[in-house]
Amino acid sequence: MIFLGLRDAFNWTSNRLPTFLRSLRPRKSPALGTVLLLLALNLLNYLDRYILPGAQPLIQKDFHATDQQMGALTTALFLFYMFAAPCSGWLGDWVRRKPLIITGAILWSVATLGTAFVHTYWSLYTRRALVGVGEATFGIYGPAVLADFYPERDRNRILSIFYLAIPVGAALGYLAGGELGSLWGWRKPFLICAIPGLIVAALYGVWGREPERGAKDRYRTAQMRIDSWAAFRRFVKARLRIFKNPAFLTSTFGLAAITFALGGISAWVPTFLHRANGLSVANASLVVGAITVIDGIGGTITGGWIAHRWQRTDHRALYLISFWSVVFTIPFGVLVFFGPHSTTIPALFLAEFFIFVNTGPLNAAIVNSVQGAVRATAISINLFCIHAFGDTFSPQIIGAISDRSTLSIGLGATLVSLVIACWILWYGARFAPPYAEAQLP
Repeated sequence: MIFLGLRDAFNWTSNRLPTFLRSLRPRKSPALGTVLLLLALNLLNYLDRYILPGAQPLIQKDFHATDQQMGALTTALFLFYMFAAPCSGWLGDWVRRKPLIITGAILWSVATLGTAFVHTYWSLYTRRALVGVGEATFGIYGPAVLADFYPERDRNRILSIFYLAIPVGAALGYLAGGELGSLWGWRKPFLICAIPGLIVAALYGVWGREPERGAKDRYRTAQMRIDSWAAFRRFVKARLRIFKNPAFLTSTFGLAAITFALGGISAWVPTFLHRANGLSVANASLVVGAITVIDGIGGTITGGWIAHRWQRTDHRALYLISFWSVVFTIPFGVLVFFGPHSTTIPALFLAEFFIFVNTGPLNAAIVNSVQGAVRATAISINLFCIHAFGDTFSPQIIGAISDRSTLSIGLGATLVSLVIACWILWYGARFAPPYAEAQLP
């Protein structure tokens, strides 16, 4: 009797529960629920990434690691991120992106959870690598899905909102790593912060929508079917044309140069404040977290607002705003790393504000430069390039320079990459596609 009762209860649940969950979906806008859930996942993505930099001095002390070894942990994340991206992008142009987004979120959350239980340096290294694989999957499909909900002129605005999760998530990661790590040990933040990712991934499975590829593009092409050798050749050629698209290439390599600087700075600034300014681990993470969230929100909104207005009169606006944001960042970066201690925190505040101004415009320039049918592949190429030439190796390079000189000199290498970014973005502005004549792949 008990068995029959359990069987009946299971049958009733399996029949009724999916209907009940579907009834909870948002009804007003198919895009709204998806956008909010993607925003939440992006926030948790960056939160999990930046727990380690926030708790880095504590972890370094526990594992007796050098600066170069600590930088290598970030290299591990982005190295696997970089090589997972092309495979994920090709897959995203073929199959539904919703289950891939869920898989990526579960993978990085489980890897973060597992970090709380490591006891050797190489186990920690492996967990960081797995976080990178999961983040690569989500980092490709999130912007591609949003681009299919909104037309070209609106993508700067929606992507500016989407990328607000970068500073907020990073700030929460710094705070979790530094504050919770100082109170309860560095393992607790990884344990606590992994759970929300699993919950939001489940909610996305219920409420997330899958838009038609290229639905809002001015120029649309049908999804290519590979049912012959000739069709396969056309499929490959369509993707190889991305490498001949100057608007895509200049925006990608401009972002790569910026990412080299951002990756190195974000990995080492809490430690820099701890060493150079004498702040405690908790206070250094609190300062960096507060600056990041205030500047990230303010800078990203400012950049998106200026771009939205400037685009009405100049189709090059997305590139030019990014160029000027980097120009204004460089002098404040010099003050942070080489100025007197009294100017370090104010200069850091201003430098972060200006660097975040390019977030929405530059990412909008990238998705606008290609067509919807190959957008996931293009974003995966972009992610491969910005990490291969950007933040995959910069934390380890800075750590190696620091071991041989000082951390200030190591961080000074990021200023060179910002100068390179300025030149690429200024040159790339001439290739910005007019909205009526978007670059086709």
